[in-house]
Amino acid sequence: MKTGEKPSKIILAYSGGLDTTIAIHWLKNKFNADVITVTVDVGQEDDFGEIASRAESLGVLKHYTIDAKKEFAEEPVASAIMMNALYEDEYPLGTALARPLIAEKAVEVARREGGDAVAHGATSKGNDQIRFEETIKALSPDLLIIAPARIWGMDRKSELEYAERHGIPIPKIHGRFSIDDNLWTRSIEGPEVEDAWAEPPEDAFKWTVNPAKVGEDLRLEVDFEGGVPVAVNGERMELPQLISLMNKLVGMHGFGRVDHVENRAVGFKSREVYEAPAALALIRAHKDLEKLVYTPSELRFKRLVDREWADLVYRGLWHEPLRAELDGLARSMNRWVTGSVKLVVRGGLTVAGRSSPYSGYDEELAGYVRGWYPSDDEARGFIEMSTLHSLTAHRSRWGVDVS
Repeated sequence: MKTGEKPSKIILAYSGGLDTTIAIHWLKNKFNADVITVTVDVGQEDDFGEIASRAESLGVLKHYTIDAKKEFAEEPVASAIMMNALYEDEYPLGTALARPLIAEKAVEVARREGGDAVAHGATSKGNDQIRFEETIKALSPDLLIIAPARIWGMDRKSELEYAERHGIPIPKIHGRFSIDDNLWTRSIEGPEVEDAWAEPPEDAFKWTVNPAKVGEDLRLEVDFEGGVPVAVNGERMELPQLISLMNKLVGMHGFGRVDHVENRAVGFKSREVYEAPAALALIRAHKDLEKLVYTPSELRFKRLVDREWADLVYRGLWHEPLRAELDGLARSMNRWVTGSVKLVVRGGLTVAGRSSPYSGYDEELAGYVRGWYPSDDEARGFIEMSTLHSLTAHRSRWGVDVS
């Protein structure tokens, strides 16, 4: 669209929540435009029929429900597993991985329907505004981007008043908490978890039980092929089903909660609470298998790559060329990450064993009961050479006290 032109057909990425429900009415009236809503199923626990009915009751031109669970799991989530993706060593990037895919589907609908604008529900404080808009700009820079919540600046009370004033049906809300979930993570927000000192109330959690109430161990064996999990306890399944199963099993045994202070891309710290049983367990297992397979140089380099990839994704730079190039590198390195990992879960998670046809571990060489390695003379020479630089510097700076 040219600058200053008003859109005639707006594609709205529609979650079915309060912000985007109000946005339908607001967009239609502000721009006198048709609105087409798009809800993308990435594994969230929503009633998609109810969401479609709500959108249609507000007079949208058309509503799309797109099932993208398999694509979400096998593309961004699979990459996240291969990259051991934990932003600031804690957050498994669930929302950050989903938003570019949701935006991509909205752009596809805009092209199909002749839309000239795409709208989303992110606010000015959220990281999601970057993730949505980076993807839209990358895929279709001619589309106008509209962020209603960012423009109108309403708080929750104002939104509820707006809805009541205009007869907008209010969606069911998650009690005291605002929840954003998908196949990979469940994000928990609300006044009760904004205080960085206060413990989250137990009823904020749904995927995980209180670790103190777990009575027995859960033992799992996860098989990987090319860096991607393919089976649990010998049963092969597609990745979306495997993740769902792991969420249930691991969460029931008290593992998978994240509570940390996060440095947001938009410039401030926020206290964040997540549930991610499958994500945390699978990443832990994958990292352990990499240690078995990679050389020391490969492992050190891969940890640098992992962190850079996670930072790029968190900051909303999905279409940054480096992100794609690191993806290619990870897939190449992960072709050797094939094998099995044994996990024990009971409140926490322990890796109890691992095996791989590409293992760099030699039991006979590593064992302490089958002879010594190397000889005394060889060991002295090795120690001398490996410490020479450090000891030379030490002596030149502080001297040697032989008294």
